[in-house]
Amino acid sequence: MTTAPPDTPATVTLRTRLVGLLPDDRVTRRLAVQTLVNTLGNGLFMTTSAVFFTRSVGLSAVQVGLGLTIAGACGVAAGMPLGQLADRLGARRMLAVLYLAQAVGLLCYALVGSFPAFLVVACLVTMLDAGGRAVKNALLATALPAESRVRGRAYLRAVTNVGIGAGSALAAFALQIDTRTGYLTLIAVDAATFVVTALLLRGLPAGTPARGADRPKPARRFGALSDPAFLAITALNGVLAIQFSLIDVTVPLWVVGHTKAPAAVVSAIMLTNTVLIVLFQVRATRGIDRPAPAARVARRSGLLLAAACVVFGLAHGLGPVWAVVVLVGAAVIQAVAEMLSSAAGWALSYELADPAAPGAYQGLYNSGFAAASMIAPALTTGTAIRFGLPGWLLLGAMFAVAGAALVPVTRWALATRPSTVEGTA
Repeated sequence: MTTAPPDTPATVTLRTRLVGLLPDDRVTRRLAVQTLVNTLGNGLFMTTSAVFFTRSVGLSAVQVGLGLTIAGACGVAAGMPLGQLADRLGARRMLAVLYLAQAVGLLCYALVGSFPAFLVVACLVTMLDAGGRAVKNALLATALPAESRVRGRAYLRAVTNVGIGAGSALAAFALQIDTRTGYLTLIAVDAATFVVTALLLRGLPAGTPARGADRPKPARRFGALSDPAFLAITALNGVLAIQFSLIDVTVPLWVVGHTKAPAAVVSAIMLTNTVLIVLFQVRATRGIDRPAPAARVARRSGLLLAAACVVFGLAHGLGPVWAVVVLVGAAVIQAVAEMLSSAAGWALSYELADPAAPGAYQGLYNSGFAAASMIAPALTTGTAIRFGLPGWLLLGAMFAVAGAALVPVTRWALATRPSTVEGTA
């Protein structure tokens, strides 16, 4: 009988590092599995949806863009009401219902044959998606210990990037085959992942507030909408969230139309962003578990975003090699800023929310993010792509101002909170 060789110091060190990459608690690990399954399906659909709508359904690119814009507006409006409903029914139960409903909504895309039908289904799916994000954030606020919420959220974001990246890679086969059957298969798989994700919610804390006399009452009569400081924080974080459109929309158009860099550098930029987020997002949360330090980190992220915008703009007019170097360098700066601003935003949204109404507050915060996602493509292309370097400078100034403004606004928010919140923060 052979015996296993003894562990070497290098083996022990490697094992320790690999274990350190895993979440510390059972709830976060279960949420990570759930997130991986769900985002894998999302990556499949996101990568092929535009091609499916135009080549298989027969819609024009203008119709798809218009429909998704209208659907995005519906998503902005849906987050807070569904979050408030989660406060009453329990976040886990509400999230399971939304996931199952979204599975049905995705399958309805197979029946779409006209623009009106597409618009109805797109609005339904987007509203369910926005509500699901808000309710999941509310579940995290109640299911995870306060000291590990931001770190747990960072784990889930890293897993999200892995899942979407893997789904996008698998979707390449359907794009290569380019048949309606292939696209419908991917839609069915995505719908199935929502069903599996709903089942994986079993065993998680319910996220249901205490009932009756023990149930805490919201601090404000009209909830999050009557909290001006939190509204301001939501708006400023929404401005910082416009950065996500840079990598997805603006930079590809900038590379292809305004620089001498090869088009393949777009893939390198996106891969750089994904890899950095997966490797370092959790590390970027260190020391960002209270509002005051989170606001200072948000200020730093705004300055880094401004620097990234300047560097992106400087790629114009350079030769192919230097343009690639400058663009990838800007992408690294932007990825660092993205990790910092995300971590700061999670801390602010969790720590400054009313504990008696996590769903309503997370719904409002998510609506700010959804609004940013809706207006970002038009805003970023209307500045950077239309005006070149001056447009990039304008975007950079916007990010820097928003990040800096979060420091005094957070101080204002703490001053309007109960003394216990202010003291721990």
